[in-house]
Amino acid sequence: MIGDLAQLLVNGLLAGSLLAVPAIGFTTLYAVLRFANFAVASIATIGGYAGFAANVWLGWPAPAALLAAFAVAGIVGVACDEIVLRRLRPAGPLTAAIASVALTIVLENAIRFVFGNDQRGYDLPVLRDWRFGPIHAGPQAIEDAAAACVAMALLFAFLGFTRTGKMMRAVADNPMLAALKGIDAVRVARLASFVGMGLAGFGGMLVGLDTALDPLTGFRVMLSVFAAAVVGGLGSIPGAVAGAFVVGVGEELSVIVLDPAYRTAVGFVAILVVLSFRPRGLFGERAY
Repeated sequence: MIGDLAQLLVNGLLAGSLLAVPAIGFTTLYAVLRFANFAVASIATIGGYAGFAANVWLGWPAPAALLAAFAVAGIVGVACDEIVLRRLRPAGPLTAAIASVALTIVLENAIRFVFGNDQRGYDLPVLRDWRFGPIHAGPQAIEDAAAACVAMALLFAFLGFTRTGKMMRAVADNPMLAALKGIDAVRVARLASFVGMGLAGFGGMLVGLDTALDPLTGFRVMLSVFAAAVVGGLGSIPGAVAGAFVVGVGEELSVIVLDPAYRTAVGFVAILVVLSFRPRGLFGERAY
């Protein structure tokens, strides 16, 4: 029993590391643009397919394909914001959020038109699980978690030590004061869209590496990503990381008492519990 519990805990930590990357992308967009952009779901899928094209069609190794996933998803995310969502943001966060849901459905069907509905797999070797006593983990899962940790570390370094990152933080904390200091909010919004959607695409490929890739890859994890962002505190990047691990571990441990079909509900139970005691989430709104 203790061995099973330890295995589920390890699985939850690995799953949480994958959820953390798109959750950070989602919360970054919320912090700067002030609305919940659910197009993250389809952009994550686009990133997964961009990585697939780089890895399978062009023969790139997985690390280079992950960079391609980030870049393509970021560019598509910026284009979608400029063409569709930017003009709707002044109408309010609810209008923009609803438009993002419509956008993600359009993008999902565009993916189906280009790539079809079949599941795709990446060109990677199949390796035996690594065993540590009673605990086992796939080498690919560990590599995916390591890639997620590297991406998160680079983002924290970017936000904490670069002038551009500090500009993003300033706009997220107080857009009016940032404007008075001469910070171009439109430029920062575009940068936030690129970084946030790029992280979503990066996370989408990580999910595809861990399971398989199809047009619903991003949509399937979107509920857990949203739950992670809310539990941690919308707008808080450290909160998104903490929320991702809470949701990831919670979903894995839930199979002890629940059928696996109900694991997605765990994230929303976590939302209800956390918000009942901390209405702004674990780390509060827009806390960096």
